[in-house]
Amino acid sequence: MVGSVIKAIWALICGLRETLGYFFETTIFGKPITQRYPEERREPYPRFHGLHKLLRDDNGKEKCVACCLCAKVCPSQCITIETAENENHEKYAKLYEIDSSRCIFCGYCVEACPVGALLMTGEYELADYTRESLMYNKERLLRE
Repeated sequence: MVGSVIKAIWALICGLRETLGYFFETTIFGKPITQRYPEERREPYPRFHGLHKLLRDDNGKEKCVACCLCAKVCPSQCITIETAENENHEKYAKLYEIDSSRCIFCGYCVEACPVGALLMTGEYELADYTRESLMYNKERLLRE
């Protein structure tokens, strides 16, 4: 009985020592834990999944061949693609939309793309006031 009480007190002392160490390290010695967000923006990690972007090839033509694999693999079903053919009988995406309000930013669409036409950038400030502004069409994805 006495041994378990001593172990509990010892565990409490160890926890308080850790907590007080962080307290004095951050408040007294001036090492802040948080960032001052609007003034200081954090640099995202290299593998961060942010805003989507459609890529173009060296000739300026969009890389997407409208295979629809990105839409098939998307768990939240936020990608809409309508295909068409050009005069050379090559498929292209006539309509390509991503609803970022439904997207979970998993990156499966980027992994599934066989031609590397889709990329996830490091942009993370995606908040907006209307749902319509969270819909990214093909022109907007190619531009940004």
